[in-house]
Amino acid sequence: MNKDELLKLISNAEIRLSPSQKRISIPIVVRIYKKMKKGLMFNSIQVAKKTIIVDGHHRYLASLLANMKLEMVEYPLTSAKKMTHWELVEFVDEDWDTPEEIKRFNEQDARYNGMTLEALMELIA
Repeated sequence: MNKDELLKLISNAEIRLSPSQKRISIPIVVRIYKKMKKGLMFNSIQVAKKTIIVDGHHRYLASLLANMKLEMVEYPLTSAKKMTHWELVEFVDEDWDTPEEIKRFNEQDARYNGMTLEALMELIA
């Protein structure tokens, strides 16, 4: 999946929640999306006022693309977070996660889904 395909899918999706961050890393969304398409479950998304994403922007977009429903939990909106609109969000090709962070996220995802890291890696290979 490339940037244009991702943006097209997002533009066609029913997006109910508003973002509170100005940039989204496409490689992170794609990585999570691929795991969701393989049936992996993910933590809930933190939202303020039932409409503003506080934590979980990448998971939320990946869930829309994978047609997977994620739990949402109410969370306070801090002064560091301001609601914006998806049209103003910059979708970047830059991967913000280092190889070490990706490994750590894979380990967390494996534990969350009750599997070994090796099983997860086989599943998403």
